[in-house]
Amino acid sequence: MIDQSEILRRRDMRDVLTFTVDPADAKDFDDALSFEIQADGNYQIGVHIADVSHFVCPNTDVDDEAYKRGTSVYLVDRVIPMLPEELCNDKCSLRPGEDKLCMSVIFTIDANAQVLKHKICRTVIRSDARFNYDEVQAIICANQTGETESRDYRIEAITTLNRLAIKLRAARIANGALTIEQDEMHFRLDEHQQPTEIYFEHPNEAHHLIEEFMLLANRTVAKAVGSGRPFVYRVHDLPDSEKLEDIKKFKRNALRTAKLRHREIAEDALQRTVDMLTIRAQAKAVYSTYNIGHYGLAFTHYTHFTSPIRRYPDLMVHRLVEKYILTGKKISLTREELEEKCEHCSACEQDAQQAERDSIKQFQALWMNNHVGEILPGHITGITDFGFFVQLDDSRCEGLVHMMTIEHPEDFILGDAVNVQVVRVDTNRSQIDFELV
Repeated sequence: MIDQSEILRRRDMRDVLTFTVDPADAKDFDDALSFEIQADGNYQIGVHIADVSHFVCPNTDVDDEAYKRGTSVYLVDRVIPMLPEELCNDKCSLRPGEDKLCMSVIFTIDANAQVLKHKICRTVIRSDARFNYDEVQAIICANQTGETESRDYRIEAITTLNRLAIKLRAARIANGALTIEQDEMHFRLDEHQQPTEIYFEHPNEAHHLIEEFMLLANRTVAKAVGSGRPFVYRVHDLPDSEKLEDIKKFKRNALRTAKLRHREIAEDALQRTVDMLTIRAQAKAVYSTYNIGHYGLAFTHYTHFTSPIRRYPDLMVHRLVEKYILTGKKISLTREELEEKCEHCSACEQDAQQAERDSIKQFQALWMNNHVGEILPGHITGITDFGFFVQLDDSRCEGLVHMMTIEHPEDFILGDAVNVQVVRVDTNRSQIDFELV
């Protein structure tokens, strides 16, 4: 139970329509949206984030361990949480029908998705419903095709939020934001934690809806803090311009060479390769007290505020917002100390990302181990001195065709469609070997 005195200190939004949208298998719900139509026709939209800072105080054992981990790690077969499950799945999780404490950004937005005003405050909410992305997408699609005639206020809220998110996204792209979207690979596992299926999820309007309002909240908080005060920014430097130009040349040459050789080249496979190379050409986004802006999002100010259950920088931001905006108190950390914490969190994030990539490779190898000897279609995604990397079309598992097995390597170019046989899989080292057929 939440102490009543704590509720009285907060903005009470328990009577406003509020809901969460997460993956179907999610257990920790750290963000929610509220929706209300005002008398003047504008919308009051709340982005509500679990108030982890209320439960996790600085310099406690829980806080020290969370800082050490820096982030939750999402492996194929398990999650290594940043916080104890009692916090992330219970006390902090914005579960429906329960009173929950939040740090919120309340927006007044007009029909053109223009933010008229905002307020950052501590709130108490009670989520009315827990949706997953497929459910929200179904509501959006039904509304677009005219299949729904329901007067359900929740449906009206979702469809209105989606219209606003489309406008926010369009404005962001027009301002120069990158829009590279990659399918997310997932595995279905049996009772022995062995992969039985590989499937992919592509971001849809439901994902974009949540993404746009989280981006709006993050940017608003970063701007509200202003300049001149030590703060945790999420920054993204300019990419390597020479590498970007090389990628453009590669795409032109691949299409030209395919035409000269009278070969068909799969546009989607080529574009996936181009996207992959473009991502590799980007600088890494990191945390820093020095605000250089976020190139990928085309934002001058940006931070991470919306996921304090799974990211320690968000928890730091909540504490700084409490000091700078809600109470006006000074922080006890120097800029140098805060920068050191930023560097630590950036390193933790990169370690977690590498662990997640290694986990995916391991389960790809486990999957391919059941397909040794099979001949499968794919596309060349990399060429090195020691061979070709080929990504299979269906499973998108990637393996190596060793140069010593290729009779005329000069005949092949990046993006070529090839058939390969799975000849060897090392599940311990997550290595897959192909031979051209």
